[in-house]
Amino acid sequence: MQTITHWTPRYLANRISLAIYEKQHPDHPWLTQSAISILSNYLKKSDIGLEWGSGRSTAWFAARIKYLVSVEDNYEWYQIVRKKLDHLNLNNTHYLLATDRESYIGAADNFQDDSLDFVLVDGRHHRNTCAVKAVSKVKTGGVIVLDNANRFLPSNSHSPNSRTYETGPASDEWQHFLDLVKDWRRIWTSNGVSDTAFFIKVS
Repeated sequence: MQTITHWTPRYLANRISLAIYEKQHPDHPWLTQSAISILSNYLKKSDIGLEWGSGRSTAWFAARIKYLVSVEDNYEWYQIVRKKLDHLNLNNTHYLLATDRESYIGAADNFQDDSLDFVLVDGRHHRNTCAVKAVSKVKTGGVIVLDNANRFLPSNSHSPNSRTYETGPASDEWQHFLDLVKDWRRIWTSNGVSDTAFFIKVS
């Protein structure tokens, strides 16, 4: 939970900047601006992707790649995103409502190992397990995108609720994830409000 200590002049400026950007780009994913720029250049029409946690990103991804599996656990939100996909006639998306833990995490089992070009981990629940699950599914050159990474992994981020190198990762499973991707290329982006991290499989 945010505390009053986060409301510094720098944080307020970052919040205002973010609000302006989101108003100017209402269809962009709720990721950092730098992350969106990276993905805009990275994604290809031949790509296959998986996202845990749907939203603005779902239609944005679907319009740019060959095939997307999106997993959502909230029925009301699922209906909202479903209507948007239908309205935009984006029929290259397999949109799953998975309200139990097993089916939510198990959505990745629809893919063979080393087959995905990207995975976005941005759901409300089970992010640590999903991140670990994604490691084996991403192909060489593929990427795992973790939104709000500062809340789970240690960094030097100034965003609220960030974990430091002194506090370490948020759980043993997050430490396991870091161990699994220790040799991967890492890109960390921040807008001062939240962070989005990229883990790129190099071998």
